[in-house]
Amino acid sequence: MDLRKVKKLIELLEESGIAEIEIKEGEESVRISRGPSSGTMMHVMAAPSMVAPMHQVAPPPPTPAISLPASQPDGHVVTSPMVGTFYASPSPDSPPFVKVGQVVKIGEPLCIIEAMKIMNPIEADRTGTVTAVLAENGQPVEFEQPLFIIS
Repeated sequence: MDLRKVKKLIELLEESGIAEIEIKEGEESVRISRGPSSGTMMHVMAAPSMVAPMHQVAPPPPTPAISLPASQPDGHVVTSPMVGTFYASPSPDSPPFVKVGQVVKIGEPLCIIEAMKIMNPIEADRTGTVTAVLAENGQPVEFEQPLFIIS
């Protein structure tokens, strides 16, 4: 079972105040319940072909929110509108769309984010000077992850 789904189930359990939830997908099932000490307990039932029929797993630690390091310059933060792969240039042998210190206008391309084999151009949403590029070429980015700072 996908760990992201399990995390989401734990979040839903904590937000709703429900004491227990059980989800079955095919031969796999997950039951998450709150113990009397307000902790969350999770039981995972594996497929019959697996050796361990049931075991307890501690809930995963909370995922920290993506935030800017304190040393980043002030300005408008352009964030990723989707999960995907960040590309600074239109092709591997092309120069990047923008560099630090470059002036951009609304609508100018800043980068490309590839998601599900579709190349999505990310454009400047304000006029200004690029003061920071916060993502690395070819690296994965998350939804709302800071990509650029424009002053």
